[in-house]
Amino acid sequence: MGSTSCGPLPPLAVLVLGLVAERPMHPYEMFQTTIERREDRLAKFRPGTMYHTVDRLTAKELIEVHEVRREGNRPERTVYSITDRGRQALFESLEQILERHPTEYSELYLALAEAHGLPRERVIELLSTRLDAMRADLADLDAAAAVVRDRGTPEMFYLDVGCRIATLATQIDWVADLVERLRTSTIEWLDDPDSPYHGSAVVAGPSLQKANDE
Repeated sequence: MGSTSCGPLPPLAVLVLGLVAERPMHPYEMFQTTIERREDRLAKFRPGTMYHTVDRLTAKELIEVHEVRREGNRPERTVYSITDRGRQALFESLEQILERHPTEYSELYLALAEAHGLPRERVIELLSTRLDAMRADLADLDAAAAVVRDRGTPEMFYLDVGCRIATLATQIDWVADLVERLRTSTIEWLDDPDSPYHGSAVVAGPSLQKANDE
């Protein structure tokens, strides 16, 4: 954990290290801060998983106990700060993640690759439902970006939002175009009566490598 040869740290570990690099925090404050900033968009977690990540980072000496606080009758709260080793691990992880371009196994890509096995009308229905959700998500992202811009927050603190908006907008355009082509039958489909593949149980598509070679 933290070694370049082992690859970048897990997303939640990077998030926690980024938080304590700002200032010392106790785990519940980390959780509250991520929710307030809507940074739960960056990693999937619950309070329990955040505490577990803090324990792991402490065991790896990437963070350390800064102080133990007691406020009134509340239980003691352990505050953590980042170590030099943790800061180096954070930097190395960010460098690797920004630089590399790994293969991502998107469920959407998988479903699109196999969608010809469903009836044309059903695919239109399903993708139309998906488009509604995607457009709602895009509207939420646009609204969130507007809020932070109005607050005067420097763009460097929410670059991921801009990337998400651009990526999602492009994907919406592509899926919407696909739905239109399906509706107007300008794209061949397996259940078309005049399709040479009509009635086939399995259709083997050409590999991308073969298509590129040709």
